[in-house]
Amino acid sequence: MPPAIMAEGLVKKYGDVIALDGMDLSVPEGTVFGLLGPNGAGKTTTVRILTTLLKPDAGRATVAGFDVVADAHRLRARIGASGQYAAVDDHLAGAENLEMVGRLYHLGAKRSRRRARELLKRFDLTGAADRPVQGYSGGMRRRLDLAGALVSDPPVLFLDEPTTGLDPRARASLWDVIAELVAGGTTVLLTTQYLEEADRLAETIAVVDHGHVIALGTADELKDQVGGDRTEVTVTSATVALALRTPEVFNNLATIVSMPLVFLSNAFVDSARLPGPLKVVAEWNPVSTIIQTARELFGNTASAMPVRGTWPLQHAVAASLLWSALLLIVFVPLATRLYKRAVSQ
Repeated sequence: MPPAIMAEGLVKKYGDVIALDGMDLSVPEGTVFGLLGPNGAGKTTTVRILTTLLKPDAGRATVAGFDVVADAHRLRARIGASGQYAAVDDHLAGAENLEMVGRLYHLGAKRSRRRARELLKRFDLTGAADRPVQGYSGGMRRRLDLAGALVSDPPVLFLDEPTTGLDPRARASLWDVIAELVAGGTTVLLTTQYLEEADRLAETIAVVDHGHVIALGTADELKDQVGGDRTEVTVTSATVALALRTPEVFNNLATIVSMPLVFLSNAFVDSARLPGPLKVVAEWNPVSTIIQTARELFGNTASAMPVRGTWPLQHAVAASLLWSALLLIVFVPLATRLYKRAVSQ
């Protein structure tokens, strides 16, 4: 079976700047092929040539069996493309954007309308179908742009850095859509700057720099070429893993832990009035010690609450210093260890 996309020795120059310098590609049908590289490596120029938007200065390429120069007109009906930025009309509704693309593909009004509704449902945009696109989020605009590339149900799809600027949730959602397309038999050529994205989606990855392929293989093969050691850390405590994930979660966890200490302190009730077990907890509670220290420092001990109970309450300032020292001794080494472990990854 011939490859769905084939390029041999593509060269493209802009004056003295060489954008492509002998680009060779071969993409099997029904697969995702990833072009990975930095800005200026030649990824977008390659896509523009393969989608008939540019003519190469040298070399040849075929897509879906059509030459990108000699058969450019017939090829355009067999491909879909989504660029780095969503090519949608902000003043039209989502459904109107897709219907317009269908009319440009000469599908006819009725068929274009039916195809638009199918794609809006597929990309979870039915609820926003009749809303102007200018009110769409970045992820919604990206999905609509990808839907536009699929209006003609092309067998070959070009995605030029499709997740640039998207948040992690929108990016993951778009990855799922691409995986579904390939499962249905679509061939996808994907350009990206993200190694994670290429690793997740592409069966074969070509690393591009200075206009030509410098490495080719599966994600595992490319990792083996680089070599090096890898350290795996397994966090046995789900609570610790959750707390370390984001500052917000850590703050929420701290609130859950601290609130019971506040209510089991002498903040609201004199500890001497509490039942036996609660009295012991309140008198040795660090929150009680801190509150008692504040009362003493501000001279409110007599007016607010009598100083009674065990040693921590009778010597609140000293007890607060001891509690602080204990927390530093325990948690500073722990925090340092976790930080060093995270940096070493």
